[in-house]
Amino acid sequence: MMSLVGTTTNRARRFSLPALPALLALIFSACSTATPPDARDYAAKLTADRAAKDAAFAASDDPIPGNRHAELLPLAYFPIDPDYDVPAALKPAESSAPMKMPTSTGTQRDMRRVGTLEFTLKGQPLTLTAFVEVGATDLNRLFVPFKDATAGTETYGGGRYLDLDRTATNLYDLDFNRAYNPYCYFNATYECPIPPPESRLKVAVTAGEKVKTEK
Repeated sequence: MMSLVGTTTNRARRFSLPALPALLALIFSACSTATPPDARDYAAKLTADRAAKDAAFAASDDPIPGNRHAELLPLAYFPIDPDYDVPAALKPAESSAPMKMPTSTGTQRDMRRVGTLEFTLKGQPLTLTAFVEVGATDLNRLFVPFKDATAGTETYGGGRYLDLDRTATNLYDLDFNRAYNPYCYFNATYECPIPPPESRLKVAVTAGEKVKTEK
């Protein structure tokens, strides 16, 4: 599936993020520390992936224009919180009928619902819809847009995204520490899908990318 972080309005091709793993491999260490080894290694892996993304963005004028590198890089994040990495079960959609998803430029994208992800976050049962774009050649990547109570203040007002690799079991690792901003946050020439009402959470998800604020 092509990346849905955004499509430039003046070019037909889409741009993908650097290859950042969607699912985490937890590595156990023999060292004894106050922090559980799996949590320590989880944070180290996530920190390394974030540094790689910063480096990739700094090496290009796309999606962040060169004159905005100093303003927006390094990217801003909430503190890493393993409690925001939760298991989710996908309930397949009853209908594969296409739907229209609005975008940041006022146009609409044709999308299909794959199913509903059911999960518990900080003790609260929640759901989000997973989508694929109509006409996508790769149906093994699921697009999970969402907005939460931080949108418009601590995070981008147009919402954030997660990407998942499809599984045969319909069980997923939903890691909000890997939630990322669409490219239109960095560059208004991008066209980015806006999470529909079914993809809006009433809770505050203080994990993943946030907006850059002045120090």
